[in-house]
Amino acid sequence: MTTTRAPSKIIPRAFPGITPDEVSELINNSKLANYPPETVLCRENAVEDTFYLILEGEVEVTKVINNAEARLLKTLGAGDFFGEMALIHNAPRAATVKTVTPLIALEIRREAFARVLKNSSSVSLAMVREISRRLRENDEMAIDDLRIRASELAEAYQKLAEQDVTRRDFLTNAAHQLRTPLMAAGGFLQMIQKGAIPPDKMPEAVDTVARNVQQIVALVNDILFVQEMELILGKFQPVNSVDLARETAAAYREKAEARKVDLRVKPDLFLPPITGDARSLERALSALVDNAVKFSPDGGRVDISIRRKGGQVAVAVSDNGIGIQPEVLPRIFDRFYHLDKSGDRLFEGLGLGLAIARQVVEQHKGRLTVDSTPGKGSTFTMWLNIWKEEGESEKEGGTTI
Repeated sequence: MTTTRAPSKIIPRAFPGITPDEVSELINNSKLANYPPETVLCRENAVEDTFYLILEGEVEVTKVINNAEARLLKTLGAGDFFGEMALIHNAPRAATVKTVTPLIALEIRREAFARVLKNSSSVSLAMVREISRRLRENDEMAIDDLRIRASELAEAYQKLAEQDVTRRDFLTNAAHQLRTPLMAAGGFLQMIQKGAIPPDKMPEAVDTVARNVQQIVALVNDILFVQEMELILGKFQPVNSVDLARETAAAYREKAEARKVDLRVKPDLFLPPITGDARSLERALSALVDNAVKFSPDGGRVDISIRRKGGQVAVAVSDNGIGIQPEVLPRIFDRFYHLDKSGDRLFEGLGLGLAIARQVVEQHKGRLTVDSTPGKGSTFTMWLNIWKEEGESEKEGGTTI
């Protein structure tokens, strides 16, 4: 950063065309001031009467947008100036100016400047030119900001419209997913009540009713879990990730075999426990395994691999299924997003599984990542923190990928 200390060199930059005598008069009517960093010299919307010429140091000019965001407009350094509008009228400041380094500035008050104007037409003309230029600049920034805001509003409206469509689709899908097993279970119960099922077929009928009721319970539990998952986490405990994977695989073994999918658990040796709530983590892993089995082809394979990387354990669920199209990837974790068809294959579900998995992993201060190739398969990885006893020193930090 270059510095220019001499006021006699700074002032002509602020007021082009003024004479050396007028420069001297301005200096005589001004004050040299020093400010430390983080000093607010001008405050937005405040009525102030000081004009600043920077001799050394830097300031940031910011403006509050939408009553919330403080946006950086520019950075000024030696030779720049600000606050010229305060010299001519009592309008409030249009922006906030704060020092970012030690600052040396020449300050001119409105009363002192008025005395100079009485004797100098060139200073008056220079001031009019500069204020006109600044006003044009401010108008252009305001127009640019309006364009940005209009674009953001349009984008927000589009997202709201998409969410509305997604919610309607979810309600329709949920009604269908619930109605089908309800009708099946209800039909068999009516036949049982009327004695229309032979005794030798009764166990099969009861199994059908139980299976459909279980499907209803699972759907309702997913919906309730999404609504309550902010409240259900208990105190974190050490969790054995290998046991978690094997129990989840066992729960989905029958479903995988029905689809001729080979489901395997492939852990590394000597894995440390992870930090978490076992019930919630099981729900998250179940959602990933269910997804992998669902989208795998007959004769496909799903692997649950577990490995350590730095201060985390990576629990990955891989399949060789249909994969995910790149344009769809940003939406797969949205609640209620659901792929119901691929080619001739139809897929059941409410589109809650991946949203649940991500929410749970984030509640555990971890990350859920995905790597997918259309037509070749997908890998979802839960990056979870290793358990540390209370007071144990941090030997290894979390690993990013």
